[in-house]
Amino acid sequence: MANAPTRDCDIVLLLEGTYPYIKGGVSNWIHQIVNSLPQWRFTAVFLGSQASDYDGPQYALPDNLVELQTYYLFDEGDRPPVRPLRLPADTPARYASLHESLRTSDAAALDFNTYLNPGDPFSEAAFLYSEAAWHYITEAYETSAEPSFVDYFWTIRNLHRPIWTLAQAARKLPRARLFFSASTGYAGLLGVAGAEAQQRPFALMEHGIYTKERRIDLMNASWISDSRSTLQHDPTEMSYLRELWIRFFEILGRLAYGHAAPIISLFEAARRQQIHDGAEAARTRIIPNGVDVPHLASLRRPKDAPTPPVICLLGRVVPIKDIKTFIRATYTLQLQLPGAQAWIVGPEDEDPDYARECHELAQALDLGESLRFLGFQHIDDILPKVGVMVLSSISEGLPLSVLEGFAVGLPCVTTDVGACSELIYGREGEDRALGAAGTVVRLADHQALAAACVELLTNPEAYASALQAAIARVERYYDKGQMINTFDRLFTELITPREAA
Repeated sequence: MANAPTRDCDIVLLLEGTYPYIKGGVSNWIHQIVNSLPQWRFTAVFLGSQASDYDGPQYALPDNLVELQTYYLFDEGDRPPVRPLRLPADTPARYASLHESLRTSDAAALDFNTYLNPGDPFSEAAFLYSEAAWHYITEAYETSAEPSFVDYFWTIRNLHRPIWTLAQAARKLPRARLFFSASTGYAGLLGVAGAEAQQRPFALMEHGIYTKERRIDLMNASWISDSRSTLQHDPTEMSYLRELWIRFFEILGRLAYGHAAPIISLFEAARRQQIHDGAEAARTRIIPNGVDVPHLASLRRPKDAPTPPVICLLGRVVPIKDIKTFIRATYTLQLQLPGAQAWIVGPEDEDPDYARECHELAQALDLGESLRFLGFQHIDDILPKVGVMVLSSISEGLPLSVLEGFAVGLPCVTTDVGACSELIYGREGEDRALGAAGTVVRLADHQALAAACVELLTNPEAYASALQAAIARVERYYDKGQMINTFDRLFTELITPREAA
């Protein structure tokens, strides 16, 4: 967690699990913004899980990214010394108040400053080793009933553990003119802390709704124990510890929403979700993603060129992308359209266990050369060889892979997540009149996914119509130049009034 001395900058980017250590849509977007705005000096603060989970930066850092700070929230590191502590008389009451706040998702539960004060009950030494903290955890456990004490004890400690690392990170933040977080969660919390400490503006942008995505992850997480017996277990109810983790991230989301202005989303449904989750409507704003349309347009096949019988999923091999549904769709596809191929283009190192399961599923279905795992590839080398883009995710924001496919002249088949319906069918008005750029199907429906691909690959008229709509939509509404100009104006608006005052 060693970081070089801080340098003053214009904008601090708070980045959780993305740029520059992980390839993907959000990381590509961050890299694009920094590269395209050389007049602004950026510092990137990366928050990761453990150092062993990453292989170093995956991008060549731009010259105007003047500093990269890296913190690992679940590395053990140096723990504070074990020694007797004298804590305030109200310590038990404050611990009890925190417990109740976490149960009710009260956004006031986490006062970041309390974690910065070595003499506070929520300092690392006090919370890990004090007698008062032990009594708090054991008494709180008695009201939980469900989990084993060992599971409960470590859950409470692990819920708080990253916050002390964030407290140290807050002390090392450079002087900045704007704090900009690419999510709520831990990055949003650090953004709140930095903006408050320096009395600077704080802007938040969510490519996907962080709290929703963490909920999906946590609902499927095998590392969260459920010690209920078969008779006690109600499959319609969450386990106590799972619910505790979810409520914790709900609190982080509300804290970020309560301090950020503006709160940016990519499309209208996401903006409505932010408002539902606690964002003030007047502070919300939509700025769609954009792609380099002129460059990608140069990759389009000639109009008289045959359509390759290839479907392609461009994305990380992780559960949220539901790669397994794509694999099952490939099985159906090759039955209906022998000779067709399916490509999975994206890194497999983020969740090796899931990647292994995907390979095993492909082997069990005996897909052979019908399915190819190509790993990370440059889209310039891949997309001209594809006939139809596919997105099988169970959660998305406004996926760049769909926009990139559109710009190259590829119809898309997607699940009904995020902005996909808007992208495929258009928003009300002139956008809708452009026509359908493909098909949207239900989640986890591999047969519908395959059928939509077969229809496009075997029906030249449907393919041509979808291709025309895709190109028209991306050129009119999702060009990178428009997006970059919008963010340049936004940064100027947020910074200049504060400095003028």
